[in-house]
Amino acid sequence: MQPIKLTHTTQTTNGTVNLPASKSISNRLLLMRAVAGFTDVEIHNLSNARDTQILESILNNVPHSKTIDVHDAGTVMRFLTAYLSCLEGEWILTGTERMQQRPIGALVNVLRNMGADIEYLKNENYPPLKIHGKKLKGGKIEIDGSVSSQFISALLMTAPLFTEPLELHIKNELVSKPYVEMTLQLMQQWGANYEWKQNVIHIRNKPYQKPNEKVFVESDWSAASYFYSILLLAKAGEITLPYLFKNSLQGDKVCASIFEQLGVSTTYTTNGIILKKTDKQLPHSFNYDFTKCPDIAQTLAVCCAAINIQANLHGLQTLSIKETDRISAIKTELEKFDVEVSTAKDSIEINSSFKAQDKRICTYNDHRMAMSFSPLALCGHEIEIENPTVVEKSFPHFWDELKKVGFTIV
Repeated sequence: MQPIKLTHTTQTTNGTVNLPASKSISNRLLLMRAVAGFTDVEIHNLSNARDTQILESILNNVPHSKTIDVHDAGTVMRFLTAYLSCLEGEWILTGTERMQQRPIGALVNVLRNMGADIEYLKNENYPPLKIHGKKLKGGKIEIDGSVSSQFISALLMTAPLFTEPLELHIKNELVSKPYVEMTLQLMQQWGANYEWKQNVIHIRNKPYQKPNEKVFVESDWSAASYFYSILLLAKAGEITLPYLFKNSLQGDKVCASIFEQLGVSTTYTTNGIILKKTDKQLPHSFNYDFTKCPDIAQTLAVCCAAINIQANLHGLQTLSIKETDRISAIKTELEKFDVEVSTAKDSIEINSSFKAQDKRICTYNDHRMAMSFSPLALCGHEIEIENPTVVEKSFPHFWDELKKVGFTIV
């Protein structure tokens, strides 16, 4: 697809935005439903993100598939590696070239210790995988928590299939801890019993129970972060976001408190939230640890650069193994606006000298690069976004929602 060009002439944003449903919750519920065999349980407001569609399609066709292609969906690769290892059958699990560069050895090693039969078909510790599924024992296992919380979630959700209770020991600092908490809370809603003390999680190997209430997926807080960013960079405005709640399971709900510091207020209603630009004076600097919420780090990096405040964003150790090396990509694109950026393997430091100007943004096949840089059109210049269809991974109607709040897109 050709690049698109974004402008915003009024620099005032008002309207109601329909966010996608949470991809994280949707994908977990789909896997749990498959593990439980609850084919008649309907999941309402399921995400229409490409990753979720890929997972749902694969799970519906597992008995008839020999080669399964997850494309660029990292969550799907990790969840299916654990799930297929527990099923009778044989599969080849593969993905895009970038997916074959994203390590999965830590999860495979744990599964092998429980009796899984998994082979690497190309490079050690990386997809594609050949999986000979069979009953796994569970029991006492250890995993490095600093690599990916999705490895841990995959093991937890498949635990009802193990022949023994799971005793999962997490070594090193656990990244994206709220996602593990989300997994456990969703499992508990489906009848799972767990105990989490210090670095050890115990899961009984009893089957899931059908939920008593309607299964409804709330909106995505990660997607909401882009509209916080839009209001921050606007001169004035108010945006309503339905189906976001204060007691959300999502760790990225912290964007409400983060942006409160920067001048965007959040009002909770019975149906969602209302964001409003305030006259709060900007801080001189911004320092934040994103270990628990890495998916909103790009949004904040762009925001801090655009409002010309010094920023130290750290806890970013997982960003280099995402859809692209996000730390490197952010540095490259911000430097197009004369921003002074220094990076390390787990941090980005912005000593901002942002110069608003017409620029083309490369997206690196990463949906979050496209969405986090789009609000810069509010700075009074045209922003061109390469490969705009990349947003289909998590927010297929993103560009339509931008039009609702005053953006012109050609």
